[in-house]
Amino acid sequence: MIIVMQSEAPQEKADAVVRRIEDMGLRAHVSTGEFRTIIGAIGDETLLKPEYFAGLAGVESVMPIMKPYKLASRDFHREGTILEVGPFRVGGEWISVIGGPCSIESEAQFRTAARVVRDAGGTMLRGGAFKPRSSPYSFQGMGEDGLKILRDVGGEVGLPTVTEVLDVREVDLVARYADVFQIGARNMQNFRLLTEVGQADKPVFLKRNPAATVEELLMSAEYVLSEGNDRVMLCERGVRGFDKSTRYMLDLAAVAVIRRDSHLPVLVDPSHATGRRELVVPMALAAVAGGAHGVMVEMHPDPEKALSDGPQQLAPEAFRRMMAELAPIADAVGRTLQRVDTEA
Repeated sequence: MIIVMQSEAPQEKADAVVRRIEDMGLRAHVSTGEFRTIIGAIGDETLLKPEYFAGLAGVESVMPIMKPYKLASRDFHREGTILEVGPFRVGGEWISVIGGPCSIESEAQFRTAARVVRDAGGTMLRGGAFKPRSSPYSFQGMGEDGLKILRDVGGEVGLPTVTEVLDVREVDLVARYADVFQIGARNMQNFRLLTEVGQADKPVFLKRNPAATVEELLMSAEYVLSEGNDRVMLCERGVRGFDKSTRYMLDLAAVAVIRRDSHLPVLVDPSHATGRRELVVPMALAAVAGGAHGVMVEMHPDPEKALSDGPQQLAPEAFRRMMAELAPIADAVGRTLQRVDTEA
């Protein structure tokens, strides 16, 4: 339920509404805008009756939120959320590009990739230190040694870093080294992990499971938001289909649906969606043209020698070409492709 305060209502009236919500055993989430304060009442829906709040002084209107996700809903937060990650912004008019290898394999490999991402204009640096692999015999990542490389190289090139956290036992460890938690597709509905990162002071990059609906993705985001962490970015990375010409089917319609129903920024991962490097750049361009707030793209200095997901990783020259081609697409749809020297 949303309680909209009158524009001239003093702070003590909003505080009284919050106390009423908390006295009922519910949680209050306050969003203060330029002209109005909006208070969300979160909890047992059987207790959320409009008449309990409509008569309170300073209340302008009371509206139920019909969607199962409350805090992620655009009903609650009408303006799109813009997150600050390092010197960059994610959301709104800004287009963000997250680039880097699937896995951190060595300091030299990752430093080479990081410099390509930075020099081409990327805004965040990705690299996996813990890798969830289908086979237990595949490369599982460098662990904490990889995280140290991520931190050191990210600081060296001046880019915020993104890496996946797989387990609640690793949240504190990853938080010491990375700027953004990535919740991978396999963990999208790992609710204990979502709760844990919801209590951490780091942005969360939440990827859609290939078998999940858009609503289920937004409900997973709700777990993070309900714990007090409102710095959530969503990622469309393909859903399961019947056509084997690509790894998954990239659901760009989901981007439009998310932008309609949620205030959270949404990015697209064309690398995992297609599984084929020759398709990554066209789908990255299509994602930005279709309204995505950015893309996450895998790039390796030598994809043929990559220890994981080599067929979907761009070579440096292809990444540079993608960045050059993204700029006019962003301009054409009235957006701004951020770069390292952008003053955000």
